[in-house]
Amino acid sequence: MKPTYRLILDCPDRVGIVTCAAEFITRHNGWILEASHHSEDETNWFFSRIVVDANSLPFGLDGFRREFTTIAREFKMNWRIVDSSVPKRVVLLVSKESHCLSDLLDRWRSRDIDCEIPCVISNHEDLRGLVEWYAIPFHHVPVTKENKPAAFDRIVGLIEKYNADTVVLARFMQILPESVCARYPNRILNIHHSFLPSFIGARPYHQASRRGVKLIGATCHYVTANLDEGPIIDQDVVRVSHSDTVRDLVRLGKDVEKVVLARGLRDHVEDRVMVHGNKTIVFK
Repeated sequence: MKPTYRLILDCPDRVGIVTCAAEFITRHNGWILEASHHSEDETNWFFSRIVVDANSLPFGLDGFRREFTTIAREFKMNWRIVDSSVPKRVVLLVSKESHCLSDLLDRWRSRDIDCEIPCVISNHEDLRGLVEWYAIPFHHVPVTKENKPAAFDRIVGLIEKYNADTVVLARFMQILPESVCARYPNRILNIHHSFLPSFIGARPYHQASRRGVKLIGATCHYVTANLDEGPIIDQDVVRVSHSDTVRDLVRLGKDVEKVVLARGLRDHVEDRVMVHGNKTIVFK
């Protein structure tokens, strides 16, 4: 797989953005492998993700940043250039449920999701054996009503120790403090076992059963201080019927949760997700 750079940018929409960005790359003999663009009419905002063959350019990341700055200033861009050969470091937070964790670990091991998993943190010991089978460090941090501030301080300390780019709540059944959410904006992914905005909060399958829904789903979203209201990255649903029990809904929902979380994480680590207000643009 050839090394690539990903140019991610957004700015006020106007004529000439794509032309100037592409001309800059081609002027330096850069080979564009992939390009995605989107204009948001309501806010007059433009988004772009451009993938370039890294070996085709005469400079590395620092040179690219230096040379591209003039164009970025002209168009008032928010932008970054990313080396795709450097995988993101993803710390997983879990509790007792194993289905999302085991799925992500298997996809990581098979390189279906290109990332590093330097450690797994849990408020229970139940999944230690599974994690250590993959030769990944497992950290048990008990969380109780009495020790929450200290426990989350320790969790943040571990995230920093392992130099994590991304945190994934793979059925971590604790609400993160506002300070933690603010520390990692658009870097914490959660899987909620409901098709949001329906059935926010705890026991969504029980809520869905009482409501008699015919579809249940799962939602991968970024975590904010507002519970289950962060920007949505991916969603999916499965059909159910009146004869399905809560246990049936849980069983069916687990498959959806795994797929949605994996898709959301893959898009995130490949820099395909751009946040705009409380919504996302996801370049497939």
